[in-house]
Order: sequence, then structure tokens, then C-alpha cells
Amino acid sequence: MSTPLRIAFAGTPEFAMPAFRAVLDSGHELVAVFTQPDRPAGRGRRLTAPPVKQAAVEAGVPVRQPEDLAVTDLEAVAGPAGLDLLIVVAFGQILPRAVLDYPRHGAINVHGSLLPRWRGAAPIARALLAGDAQTGVSVIRMVPAMDAGPIALAQRCVITADETAATLHDRLAVLGAEALAKVLQDPPVYLAQAREQDSTRVTYAPKLNRAEGRIDWSQPAPTIARAVRALQPWPWAWTTLEEGPMRVHVAEALPERTGDQPPGTVVAAGRDGIDVATGDGVLRLLRVQPAGRQAMPAADFANARRLQGCRLDSD
Repeated sequence: MSTPLRIAFAGTPEFAMPAFRAVLDSGHELVAVFTQPDRPAGRGRRLTAPPVKQAAVEAGVPVRQPEDLAVTDLEAVAGPAGLDLLIVVAFGQILPRAVLDYPRHGAINVHGSLLPRWRGAAPIARALLAGDAQTGVSVIRMVPAMDAGPIALAQRCVITADETAATLHDRLAVLGAEALAKVLQDPPVYLAQAREQDSTRVTYAPKLNRAEGRIDWSQPAPTIARAVRALQPWPWAWTTLEEGPMRVHVAEALPERTGDQPPGTVVAAGRDGIDVATGDGVLRLLRVQPAGRQAMPAADFANARRLQGCRLDSD
């Protein structure tokens, strides 16, 4: 390893946890952790500390929670010795150039995609929605433009047939930590060799919103099945019945089946699940969560009421 560096870490949610542990184990000096302020969470809306804060407190690392990270925050933790590197993983704030330029070696970020594909807030879900066969992580030197910095290291992984955003999130968090650990073996060398991104291959991954979860039954069954996997744990793929929204937790496409019913029509319901006509093929719902109830096997819900012939999302 190169000469130990003085490092600050900025991260907030579970995705940043493996990377935080990688920094702790790197042999470098972790002088402080920056994370988002505590927020209300859960049914009781209790003020809750972010996962990274909880881990940092347990590790005895000083924690700061500024609403907007500024150079003065870095100066306060760096002291006369200064700061060599800032590591940013799912921090949740847009950082100004002055912050990125303050450490001697700048700032690096672990991003959950193979940049320049899927710059932005929701790279994991967008990769699944698009039907990408593979994705990965990129460790980049940060610049003021969003996720546009030179790539110090990228690592790939295959997206499996049953992958959900939740499972892929966890795999990429670990893969990102592994990539970061490699870079931390000699950050100056990795940063010096970082390659610029190909601007002709840029795609964007905007933040998800609840409206995107509403199932468009005119789409092909495989497309809807991907959305079911991509939109959990939020905003979930959902449709409507008379009693209100119904989340779809698990579904599979049956492209060999076709129906002469309008998209959204339940063509069969029984012990195999709930089969719904789509714009191309049939989607079998396997696990659903009706309004105001817990998630359950679709077969159980089908046994509780007559569904065949119903039109989902017909309001």
C-alpha cells in the first residue's frame, strides 16, 4: 500500500455501508464521517440516525451531519494536517467544486453502474427496467458535473433472470466496496490512470417517482415483469382494483400464452396465480399486496374473491 492517507468519508444509506467498512480496513486514517441529518422514519416517525452514522459511532469515528457540506466542514475535521482524500458513496447531496477540490487528491465516488451508462440517482432500477444483461460499479474521480468524472476502476456483474432492485442493490454495494478497496491500495496511481468517460455513450437514470410504478397493461408481459422486479422496494409495481391500489411483488411473463381480452383483463385466477392479459402475452401474478393488507400468494387472494373477467386499472 502507498503512504497512508488522511481520509474523510461521506455516505448515508445501507448502500454505503460495505464501502465504509472497506475504508476502515484499508490502513488509511479515517478522520471523520459526513452523513445526512437524522430523519423521521417508520410508522412512529421517530428521528432515526442513518446507517452510516450508526456504524461510525460504533467504530469511534467522529460524525458530522451538515445540511449542506461545505469547505468549512472539511477544514473543521482536517485540522492543520489537512485532508488527502474525500470518499463519497450515496451521500445524498450535490457537492460544490470547492469541496471536491479541497483534499490533496480530490474526491472519489463509488457509483452503482458501468459509467457512462446510467448517470444519476436510480442506476440500479433503470438498468433492470431497460433489460440490461449486465451492470456493475465505477469508482470515479469526482467533478462538478453529475457522475461525469474519469473512471479509476470499473467492475462488472451479470444481472440474473430473477434479479430485483433490492437484490442487485446488495450485490453492487459489496462489489463497490471491493472496487474501492483496490483503489485504496494506491489512490494516487489509480487516479493518475483514470480514463475519461465516452460522452457518446451517456445515458441517464433519473430518480423514480410513485407514478412510474403504475402498471401499463398495454406493455408486453416481459416488460411488465421487469418493472415488477425493478421497482422494489420502492415505488413497487402496482395496479388498481375496486378497493384501491394493489402492489405486485412477484410476477412472471407467459409469452407463449395470448389472450383475446383487452390488456389488464384477468383471464384466469386459481392455484397457479392470477393471469392478466397484456399488450403482448400474459403476466402471471404470483405474490400481491391488496390495499390495506399484507403481501400474500396471489392464489390465496384469488380464492378470496372472484377475479376472472375483472379489468385491472380500469378506473
